[in-house]
Amino acid sequence: MPLPSTVRPALVLCLAVLLLPGCALWRDAKEPDQRAADEPRLAEAGIEHAVVAEAFITPANPPDEVDSPTAWLTPEGGRWLISTGKETHQLLVHDGETGALLRRVGGKGAAPGQFNRPNGVFAWGDRLFVVERDNRRVQVFSLPGFTPLATFGEGELRSPYGLWLHEPEGGRIELWVTDSFMDGEDYDVVPPLAALSARIKRFSVLIDGDAVSARFDGASGDTSEAGALRVVESIAGDVANNRLLVAEEDVPTGTGYRVYGFDGGYAGRDIGVGEFGAQAEGVTLWACPDGSGYWIAADQFIDATLFHVHDRQTLEAKGRFAGRNTGMTDGVWLSQAPSTRFPAGVFYASNRDESLSAFDWRAIASALGLRERCE
Repeated sequence: MPLPSTVRPALVLCLAVLLLPGCALWRDAKEPDQRAADEPRLAEAGIEHAVVAEAFITPANPPDEVDSPTAWLTPEGGRWLISTGKETHQLLVHDGETGALLRRVGGKGAAPGQFNRPNGVFAWGDRLFVVERDNRRVQVFSLPGFTPLATFGEGELRSPYGLWLHEPEGGRIELWVTDSFMDGEDYDVVPPLAALSARIKRFSVLIDGDAVSARFDGASGDTSEAGALRVVESIAGDVANNRLLVAEEDVPTGTGYRVYGFDGGYAGRDIGVGEFGAQAEGVTLWACPDGSGYWIAADQFIDATLFHVHDRQTLEAKGRFAGRNTGMTDGVWLSQAPSTRFPAGVFYASNRDESLSAFDWRAIASALGLRERCE
């Protein structure tokens, strides 16, 4: 979640590092224990939902401040679960089938291969795209070696968080980045509506072997009361239905997911606004070639994240579920590729800033009466 906009009890590291943007919010606020007590809890919300057991949870390491995951299929047929450690300025690589930690990549800095608060991450083919909030850029790597290839966005991005991309034609990628820049001395004031026309930044990325170049294609964002994006992070797209879903994290005005089109305009529809009980955090798509499928969107309660499932085409609610031990989720990712352990795919979610949870899609589908496969 964007640090400048929302204070969270799990981020106790801010107490020791008050120079970070957003951490200044702790100076004159309530004590962390009191703040934790005041956070909304799913157990007290009275929202009907199924409970789905996690297939695994990776070993916890609170100093990482784990945020967003992505999955990558290795040439040998395995699955890597790659996530960002914002506070340690690293990428974490886990075995996507077992949760075992395989390696760490990077460290703090601005040189190629280094990071400064990495947040959004997206694996595409044999390329990995990483958004860095405090380096104000997107960095591109080749996999499996994590060889740095290029950076872009330094001149256009101010406080980037999430990203999503697709490949409309061979060698050319369209990439969207959410930019949650804030006003105020402590970067905790939402800008006026007129300034929110630049919440989403779009780039064209050309890839020719290891040569990567990018062009800034402009910014977008609605400036009306209904469609504005006040506090943003997660974003995901659906080409078949011409939709971009963007998490609106601003609780006072109604948290949920704004529906935008690929032209950058607000579509006049939302998911979860007025329904979510905590805060919108993380969204992903289970997709079939015929345009059907499901959106899975996280509602970040402190004790247990509530995952809302909506029909891909109609956006109607299909059900809700929570894990047994997964809470305070930021980023999510769905990998539909079958494997021995996960023959119908696997859903990943960050957990309490310290680990990652994996859910067998078959278990989710069974609990909510959803389809296991596209056939």
